[in-house]
This record gives sequence, structure tokens and C-alpha cells, in this order.
Amino acid sequence: METSENEAWLDLVGISADPPERRDKCEQCKRPAVVCWCPALPHPPEAVASQIVILQHPAEEKRSLRTALMLQLGLAPGKCVVYKGKRFPNHKNHAELQRILDSPTTLLLYPSRDSVPLEEVDRSAGPYTLVLIDGTWPQAKAIYASSPALHSLRQVKLIAVGISDYIIRTQPTEGCLSTLETAAQCLAVLESRPELRQSLVRPLHTLCKYQLDNGAVEHQSKEFLLKNNQYPKPIGKRLSRLLNYSNTVCGGGNDT
Repeated sequence: METSENEAWLDLVGISADPPERRDKCEQCKRPAVVCWCPALPHPPEAVASQIVILQHPAEEKRSLRTALMLQLGLAPGKCVVYKGKRFPNHKNHAELQRILDSPTTLLLYPSRDSVPLEEVDRSAGPYTLVLIDGTWPQAKAIYASSPALHSLRQVKLIAVGISDYIIRTQPTEGCLSTLETAAQCLAVLESRPELRQSLVRPLHTLCKYQLDNGAVEHQSKEFLLKNNQYPKPIGKRLSRLLNYSNTVCGGGNDT
């Protein structure tokens, strides 16, 4: 018995006090080096006249596959700014953000009944600052409702959004896009540079390819599954409202 206790003690004291080695991480994207998407970023970063301002719900920060960082790194410094919170402006960013919201060249991408197609905005009156709300649709609506400063902004929407390339994530509707894709499409319109979308979205393609090559499966939107009688459970009230809203107001809808 004593021998067993001595062996156990020797095993215990033999354990290294140093923490185990962690996988090397990329300094830019903070992802493990093996899944780093930085080589797919535009080099040099895209120089644009417009600016993107992202109002990000705190829950988005916890997602492992965030796309806002891809946008920040893909654009020239200062061309994509992220503010976090559930109400804007807030005590952390009031003065800086309020100046942006007060500018006559600031637009809010929000698919309301009063929003106009971004494609119809007079681009000669720019450059513009485009505000995006980053979160699920319920989170985006809550941020908008609790932020009166956003209500006076000119509201715009995208018409021809296509289908998301973020194929490893289930989108609610066919027209829902990731934050990166939404911003890239908007910049392509505002800058009159159609090639911008492909350039900025390339890191997302790299990420999805790696995931698919390592066991992930391609996801269809919930709207697609419903149309093809493949949705595995009863449709809930929230999804039903989103589908109806996207068809009547957004012409397909956007994922903010």
C-alpha cells in the first residue's frame, strides 16, 4: 500500500508546473495558425473613400466565426470602425459616434418601409459613412428601437443581394448575408467598384473551404428548407415573422 502511495506521489510531483503549449495563433486574426485566413486578405488593404461604422451587439463578440474583423483588416486603417453596445451612442463612445451620426453624409442600412435602395443614392454627393447593425435580426431591431439617434438617419437597403457565401452557417432566409458580405456589397455600390465584393469576401471563402475540407457540411437557409419541405421542426413565430417581413419589406432581407 505504501509503495503505491509513493508511486502516486512521484507521479504527482513529476507533473510540470508550466501550462501546456498552446497552438500558435496569428497576431492579426487571433485564430490558430492552421486556420488563419489572413493570406486571403487583399494586399494592400483596399483603399476606399467611404467609411463603414459597425454597431455591434455584445453577443456577436462571442461568436467563433466573426466576419467584422475580416472587414476591418481588408480595408485601409480607419475605414471600418466597430462600436459595441445595445444602445447607441452610449457613455463609452458618445462624443465620437454622435459626430458621425450628425453628419448629413451618414446612411443607415436598415430595411424599413422608409428605406430607399442604396443603388439609388446620389454617389456624387459622397463620400458616405454607412452604419451597419451587427447582430441577429431580433438584436438589430432591439438596438434600433433603443437608439433614437438612429431614427433620424437616412435609411437605405440593398436590393440585389444574392445568396450568402457563408455556407457553413444556417441563414434564416435566402437573402440574409453576413456582416462582411453586406458591407462588401454596399462598398461595391458606393465606390462603383463591383470587384470590391470578391476582394473583401475572399477570407470568408478560405474559412468555409477549410471547414468543409475538415468535416463541416454545407448549410441551406431555413427559407430554402421550408420551401423544399426539408425543415426538420415546426416553424416558430420568430422565423415566421422574419420570413413574412423579408418578403414584404426587404425583398429578400438582409442579415445585419
